[in-house]
Amino acid sequence: MNCPNCENEKLKQAVFNNIGADYCPRCLGLWFEEDELRAAKDEKDKDFNWLDIDLWSDKTKFQLGAGRRACPEDSVPLYEVRYGDSDIRVDVCGQCRGVWLDRGEFKKIIGYLKDKGQDEMLNNYLANLASEAGEIFTGPEDLKEELADFISVLKFLNYKLAIQHPYLSELIKSLPK
Repeated sequence: MNCPNCENEKLKQAVFNNIGADYCPRCLGLWFEEDELRAAKDEKDKDFNWLDIDLWSDKTKFQLGAGRRACPEDSVPLYEVRYGDSDIRVDVCGQCRGVWLDRGEFKKIIGYLKDKGQDEMLNNYLANLASEAGEIFTGPEDLKEELADFISVLKFLNYKLAIQHPYLSELIKSLPK
């Protein structure tokens, strides 16, 4: 496979956050096949594994017309998409659903998710808890991953209680085990 950015440079395989990915040794861009970006993000910060950005849910965010890069898998044009409601733009393939990240974009994505996750927990905790509970039965991930996501959100309840209601947190800690 050739790098979508450097064109003639061959991508090399590497393990990135325990996930197999391809990278360009010249520009240090990363190619993730379908769902590998989500898996790498989950490995990088397990506290925010419940916070998934579905790049395919809003087709209005796709840039109209072909992009300037070609998919390394199937050579069709990549399209530029905003990552959630951030200013980060990633290149995606509409055919194989692979994602190309330029150098440093993965780090930006993790920073964005940390900020968004903290905001979501403070402002929309109950809605997120209900959403994660529903996903246990409906997916999109398998049952084990959805349960892990739900437990991650529950952990934030403990943190939130400890910060907002320290006396309640101490009362819970003093209960017999």
